Amino acid sequence: MGAQWKAKHKDLAANAKGRLFGKLAKEIMMAARNGADPASNSRLRLVVEQARKVSMPKDTLDRAIKKGAGLTGEAVHFEHVIYEGFAPHRVPVMVECLTDNVNRTAPEMRVLFRKGQLGTSGSVSWDFDHVGMIEAEPANATADAEVAAIEAGAQDFEPAGESNATVFLTDPTDLDLVSRALPAQGFTVLSAKLGYKPKNPVDPASLSAADLEEVEVFLAAIDANDDVQNVYVGLAG
Repeated sequence: MGAQWKAKHKDLAANAKGRLFGKLAKEIMMAARNGADPASNSRLRLVVEQARKVSMPKDTLDRAIKKGAGLTGEAVHFEHVIYEGFAPHRVPVMVECLTDNVNRTAPEMRVLFRKGQLGTSGSVSWDFDHVGMIEAEPANATADAEVAAIEAGAQDFEPAGESNATVFLTDPTDLDLVSRALPAQGFTVLSAKLGYKPKNPVDPASLSAADLEEVEVFLAAIDANDDVQNVYVGLAG
């Protein structure tokens, strides 16, 4: 949970895939500002690969690229905003948003944080490292995550859990380089993005089951907001 929070039951929501496509379309539009060709735009290449892996329709993907690159005549103005604060029981949270109207998003975040505590800029971010995060799974039985991390130039890795995916951590500037190098080390890249890793995550064992449920409900409500792209939580495990 420390790297990036994911709702336990998100796959049960009828609109989960639609929300995922919506978030990816925003990322694609933002990336395409620097050019519509993934071959020469590494940020766009990474998010397009991620979109294809979750079966985003080609028409939706192409439309997002053209819109972001300004090829459709439509103006795209998304602002990247980060909100910092605490979930219930002082669990640190960083919420990454892409919004076309900060005057709408800010009050919505204030309401969502009522059951926690919304902080000011820097109040929580000092306790997180800004890193590249590459989610990858072994392409064969002989793939070794530790060897792959060293050979591909990753700083560290988090062993695969229930999902069978290893998270390779990189310096932000090395994200594209490492993601390109991992396939040769026997790993298939599922996603690659910049994110936030907690330095001192809260131990879930220090919270009761009821407390953890409160945190989950709080995070699920934030994640359901249309302007929220990613939620990073300082909770171990």
